[in-house]
Amino acid sequence: MSIDTQRGDPAPRLTEKARKTRSRLVVAALQLTQEVGYERATMREIAKRAGTSLGNAYYYFPSKGHLVQSFYRRTHEEHVVGCAAVLATDRTFRGRLLGVMRAKLATIRPYHGFSMALFRAAADTDSPLNPFSDASGPTRREAIALFAELVAGSRERIPVEFAEELPELLWLYHMGVLLFWIHDKSPQQQRSLALVEQTVPLIASLVAAASLPGLGAIRKQIQALLHSLRPEPKAAPG
Repeated sequence: MSIDTQRGDPAPRLTEKARKTRSRLVVAALQLTQEVGYERATMREIAKRAGTSLGNAYYYFPSKGHLVQSFYRRTHEEHVVGCAAVLATDRTFRGRLLGVMRAKLATIRPYHGFSMALFRAAADTDSPLNPFSDASGPTRREAIALFAELVAGSRERIPVEFAEELPELLWLYHMGVLLFWIHDKSPQQQRSLALVEQTVPLIASLVAAASLPGLGAIRKQIQALLHSLRPEPKAAPG
C-alpha cells in the first residue's frame, strides 16, 4: 500500500505524482540510513537521491523522523493487508496469531537490509524513532488494534479483563520477534520464522490455560506485569 499521509497527518487526496515522490523520499532515506547511518543522513542528500528539491522534501516531510515514521506506517499497512485473509477465515486463536506473525515476517522481508541501521537510531529510548515514543504512538496503537482484532475474532473463551490486556501483550511479543529478526543472518531469516512457529503454540496454550476458571491470580499477575512495563504518563506542564 502507498503512504497517503502528509506531515504525519491524513491526506486522502494526494496525486499519483505526489505519492510517487513521497515513496522515493522514503526509499532514499532508508538507503542513505543504511549507508551512512541515521544521524549522518541529511534531508538535502535524501532529496537529491530521490530526484526532488530540498523544499519539496520538506513539504512532504518536515524532518528525517517523519520520513521514518512514514516507513513504519507503510510496513504496518502492508502487514494489515498481508494478514487480512487469515483474520477473515480462521477462528482459532493459534491459527490467527500464527497467520498474523507469518504475514509480518513476509511483509517486512524486503526491508531487512535497512533494519539494523534503523535499529541503531530507534534503540535510543529518547529517540522519536523508538517504537515506544510519542511520535510512534499512532502506528503503535494501530498495530495493537490489529492484535485486538485477532483476539476478538477468536473463538477462544478469554475472560474480558484478560482480553483487554492481551492485544498489548501480543504486540510486545511481536516486537521481541522483530528484534530477533533484525539480528537474524540466516537465509531469508528462516530462524525468525522457526521462532514464530515454535512460540505461537506455546502462547496459545498459555492463553488457554490462563483462561481456565480458578486461574484469576495468574491473570492478575500478567496484568500487573504489563502495567509495570508501560511508561509513566508525562506530567502536565506547570
